[in-house]
Amino acid sequence: MKYRKLGKTGLDVSVLSFGASSLGSVFRETDEAESIFTVHEAIDAGINLIDVSPYYGLTKAETVLGQAIKQIPRHKFLLSTKAGRYSADVFDFSRRRIIGSVEESLQRLNTDYVDILYLHDIEFVPAAIIMEEAIPALQELKKQGKIRNTGICGLPIALFETLLPQVDVDAIISYCHYSLNDTALLDLLPLVEEKHVGLVNASPLSMGLLSARGTPEWHPAGRELKDTCKRAADYCAAQGADIAKLAVQFSTGDDRIPTTLVSTANPANIRKNAEWTDEPMDGALLKEVLDILAPIHNRTWVSGRPEYNENLKS
Repeated sequence: MKYRKLGKTGLDVSVLSFGASSLGSVFRETDEAESIFTVHEAIDAGINLIDVSPYYGLTKAETVLGQAIKQIPRHKFLLSTKAGRYSADVFDFSRRRIIGSVEESLQRLNTDYVDILYLHDIEFVPAAIIMEEAIPALQELKKQGKIRNTGICGLPIALFETLLPQVDVDAIISYCHYSLNDTALLDLLPLVEEKHVGLVNASPLSMGLLSARGTPEWHPAGRELKDTCKRAADYCAAQGADIAKLAVQFSTGDDRIPTTLVSTANPANIRKNAEWTDEPMDGALLKEVLDILAPIHNRTWVSGRPEYNENLKS
């Protein structure tokens, strides 16, 4: 496993990190013992960054993860969680709620601090709330030592283009924008590097778009985007290859993007994903797949307030 520096946090993070959303039965009903074993397998494979949120499984993911990491020395992993989003349509970025949310998360996670706290999916609320209530709450928690670093996360690239010049945070999570079908995150790199912000990329499979099983029905992408990604997955299968392997290798392959989050509650899957990062990528297959995906390159979908979704390619 390779490691890279995460911006001004100074943390050395594994190029593949573990997204614990699956532990909350977000994608399928999961077995707690298997979920705990998956976390242990991730650590054994060299993954040292684990990300979670109270939103995932309505606190189930944090609770299960807390049981898993209780059995692991704290110095062996870096831990991030989130605050502000608590269900599909419940957002509360008030200072009081964020501080209370962190206390609840620390109890569920069986730890007395998290390495990074992110404000979760902030594109759904007015920027003024984030800047006047939420960011000061993060700074207060950082002074108290309950969080070591501050962050924001969301889907639209425009969200970060708008807010990063205005707020002082240590890290961001961007998802579905550095994968085989979408590399829009590259446009954000100059700003990220200027601000020395730690960059976490998430969802190398674009929330299931790049899947041999086909995209889940709930996925917000348009039909052409779904169908084109399925053609790319089918092409890989016809060559005896797994598009998931190509996708993970592609997303972890750029030194400018420190780490990529992948989520699973299957121990064999996380072990396999970790091994892929140390294997050479099939350059010929990559070119063929990128050619198939070219017509929908950087297509995305609406998320949050209108000001963050102007001029997007959908």
